[in-house]
Amino acid sequence: MNAANEVAVEAFLQERLRFSAIPKIIETTLSQLTGRVANSLEIILEDDAHARELASEAVISYQ
Repeated sequence: MNAANEVAVEAFLQERLRFSAIPKIIETTLSQLTGRVANSLEIILEDDAHARELASEAVISYQ
């Protein structure tokens, strides 16, 4: 969730996204993620990168 928020806020600060779209980006990103146990740093980093990719795609679709 934090990764999606960071991507959305950065897009807002760059004036590429309306403030009101930030929660939509987060919701869209979370709805596309599968839940898996984060039992290693590698998994956490992979999930973070995947969430950032999904959030970036969502930002593009909301522009």
